[in-house]
Amino acid sequence: MTTIYKILRRDEWLAAQKSGAFEGSAVDHRDGYIHFSTAEQARETAQKHFHGQADLVVLEVDVAPLGAALKWEPSRGGALFPHLYGTLATAHVRVVHEAPLGAAGVPVVNFLEPR
Repeated sequence: MTTIYKILRRDEWLAAQKSGAFEGSAVDHRDGYIHFSTAEQARETAQKHFHGQADLVVLEVDVAPLGAALKWEPSRGGALFPHLYGTLATAHVRVVHEAPLGAAGVPVVNFLEPR
C-alpha cells in the first residue's frame, strides 16, 4: 500500500468535511492539481511551503482509490511528486494528523515514517 500526504490549513479541511471533498488550496488551483507528498518528502514540504503557518493538519491518503487521476510528476529538482488531477473525496482520507508549529517555526510532522 502506498500512502501519500497533504498538508493543509485546518479551515480548509473543515470545509472539505462539510462538502465531502477537498477541491484544493489556492496553490493547488493555480497549478491545476492537488499537491501531495510522500513520507520522505513531507518534512521538506512542511519547511519549504508551510514555514510559520499555524493550525495545520496532514491528511493521510491511500493512493489505490485515486486511480488514474493521480500522476507522479517530476519537480524542479527531478524528484517525483504525487499530483491529483481532480478532487479528493474525504472518504479517501484514512487519518488526519495534527501538525503543530515547532520551535523553528516549521510544522512538526514527526509521525511520518517512510512506507
